[in-house]
Amino acid sequence: MPRKKAEGELKKELAFLLYERELGSMGVARRLSGMTKWEFIEGLTERGIQRHYGQKELEEDVKYAKSGQ
Repeated sequence: MPRKKAEGELKKELAFLLYERELGSMGVARRLSGMTKWEFIEGLTERGIQRHYGQKELEEDVKYAKSGQ
C-alpha cells in the first residue's frame, strides 16, 4: 500500500477508535478522518460502533430534514 494511502487509512481507523472510546466527538473524529458526516456514520455502521446520539445531533438531523436536501 502506498505510504499516503496508508496514512489516510490509519487516520480513519484512529478516528473511529477515538470516537468509540468517547475520547472525541463525532465532529472531531470525522475531521481527523477526512470524511463527511455521512461517510463517517456509514463507517461506524460497518465497524459495529454505536453512535453517541444526543440532543445536539437530534437537532442537527431535524434541521437537515427540514431543509429538504
